[in-house]
Amino acid sequence: MSWWTAFAGKSDAGRRGMTPRALTDASGHALALCREPRRIVSLIPSITETLFALGLDDAIVGVTAYCVEPRAGVARKIKVGGEKNPKLELIRDLSPDLVVANVEENLKEHVDRLRAWGIPVWVTYPRTVAEGIGMVRELGEVTGTRERAEAIARELEALLDDVRARTARQAPVSVFYPIWRDPYMTINADTYIHDMLALCGARNVFGDRPERYPTISLDDVATASPAVIVLPDEPFRFRQIHVKDFTARPEIPAVRNGRIHLMDGKLFCWYGPRIAEALRTLPPLFTNA
Repeated sequence: MSWWTAFAGKSDAGRRGMTPRALTDASGHALALCREPRRIVSLIPSITETLFALGLDDAIVGVTAYCVEPRAGVARKIKVGGEKNPKLELIRDLSPDLVVANVEENLKEHVDRLRAWGIPVWVTYPRTVAEGIGMVRELGEVTGTRERAEAIARELEALLDDVRARTARQAPVSVFYPIWRDPYMTINADTYIHDMLALCGARNVFGDRPERYPTISLDDVATASPAVIVLPDEPFRFRQIHVKDFTARPEIPAVRNGRIHLMDGKLFCWYGPRIAEALRTLPPLFTNA
């Protein structure tokens, strides 16, 4: 169960006796909207990219320092700090009629503060690729861009169905996917990254760990014997120098067969339109050839 709790307050629209559209977000909060938002702050990089894809450039007034796509679009927007340390007063001064946040990436206390100020906050929490596609539709509903959201979602679902059909015909390839170094940390089955890997034909060698983000050693990796090692550039920025951590262990099949890949982490952990690039790019990495 999520550590988020529903917010029991009423919106300004409700207090004025208007008839808003009632929608419930991933935190269990009922968001009441009487019109499409015209001033949006996004606290999640992948959601920022999604909002731009929905044609909301003119409505976006603030993004985080880590919102980097689309590059030209975010360059014109006010930066409101990081995901874990946003500048709440700056967000308030931007007078947003919608802030978009995420259960895992943002802090509940910050969402509570914004809501206490009367700022509507929509909280997301996709944990699978299918839910990431569903989130596009949700944002379309919340922002009044249903038609565009539906077009994006249908394209993504077609790609998803195609990839599922192809990878179902092959045995999954064992993969180690770290998210941090010193200490090494990885992901278990209860994560979006795990689902993306599984859909694309990979078997996460630490998927059965009880912790969502288990700490492991290089000895653990050697014992797990992955056929492929993926080193993403976020949240930890793995670079070529870090490949040396593994090259001293030729007993690992991924090392022995030269299957260590430095990769764009956005393909594995960004939901929204980025899913299309992921589904087109990743399956060839996880084959038995």
